[in-house]
Amino acid sequence: MLAYLLLGVAVVAEVTATISLKLSEGFSKLGPSVLVVVGYGVAFFMLSQVLKLGLPIGVAYGIWAAAGVALVAIVGAVFLHERLTPTMIGGMVLVMAGVLLIELGGAHG
Repeated sequence: MLAYLLLGVAVVAEVTATISLKLSEGFSKLGPSVLVVVGYGVAFFMLSQVLKLGLPIGVAYGIWAAAGVALVAIVGAVFLHERLTPTMIGGMVLVMAGVLLIELGGAHG
């Protein structure tokens, strides 16, 4: 359970860093630029701890990547007024379904 909690922290840190990357305007703004570096550092450190706790890398990375993509797209649409089409939403659902199948396959394989 701890592995999934740390994975959640990694996802939030990565999403924060990615959104901050957009807000940094090419690293020309200090505050968001610092959040990029710190956020990615925390994300990768937490991901390394998740792997150390024994969560398979395919599952951990799959959840991290899928959740990150979905959350960045949602945050971009809600707060940055970026476009989110039905096709994009469908793609996110398919990616998340794929990650779920990887997790289920790992648990029963």
